[in-house]
Amino acid sequence: MLGEVHSLVNEFPQHKETIVELNANDETFASDHSNYNSLDKEIRILELNGSPVDDSTMNLLKHRRSELKDSLYARLVKAAK
Repeated sequence: MLGEVHSLVNEFPQHKETIVELNANDETFASDHSNYNSLDKEIRILELNGSPVDDSTMNLLKHRRSELKDSLYARLVKAAK
């Protein structure tokens, strides 16, 4: 769905406590999480404004978001163990 929020807490509510803990105690995670949120916001704004960029640009942005999400999720799972 266009304009849908893909925040980590929204995507992985079962890891909310771990997300909060890693944001507070792991600078790399916090930085990547911030970048993920910024990228997600940029994509959402573009979608809500009728995608005023070409398809390849939008696909690249979504691919970057996906890569960050995968990396962040792997760290969440590792930290939750």
